[in-house]
Amino acid sequence: MKMIVGLGNPGSKYQATKHNIGFITLDEMAFQQQVKFSKSQFEAETASCLLQGEKVLLVKPQTFMNESGRSVGPLASYYKVDLKEILVIYDDLDLPIGKIRLREKGSHGGHNGIRSLIQHLGTDRFKRIRVGIDRPGEKQMIVDYVLSPFPKEMNEAIFSSVQQAGKAALFWAEGHSFSETMNQFNGK
Repeated sequence: MKMIVGLGNPGSKYQATKHNIGFITLDEMAFQQQVKFSKSQFEAETASCLLQGEKVLLVKPQTFMNESGRSVGPLASYYKVDLKEILVIYDDLDLPIGKIRLREKGSHGGHNGIRSLIQHLGTDRFKRIRVGIDRPGEKQMIVDYVLSPFPKEMNEAIFSSVQQAGKAALFWAEGHSFSETMNQFNGK
């Protein structure tokens, strides 16, 4: 079994914000796979599909970003998902809007959702797809920036990066190695 986690904050207030790019990507993937997030377990909304005969669990933690690991850790344990079979999709301030970057492991880089996952999974060795949201202007606070919607003129670039992140996640879930996936999709 593979687990693909999208990070975000629950509730309509945060639905279209930059910090919710992980949720937005998983919603697009669920739409493409014709599945719905209909199950609530371990403080997460989940949906599942079969890819190349293997079950893939799509996970949107409902704990708010900073506590994402509180949901993902027990869920991975319950389903006995090996850490090498977990992929996390989330926003990255250090990438321009429209770009994605894949990594096999690493520090939290200041991202509190990833910090929580590392704490609850007990390792930083899980796969990631970072989706660029760019940095705010000098006068804007980071919190206000990540919790605000994308400007309308960026919709095309955002949709493109969401599509690329979803394609990369599905490419990996279909049985390609993560090295192949990185070679195919990094920097797109």
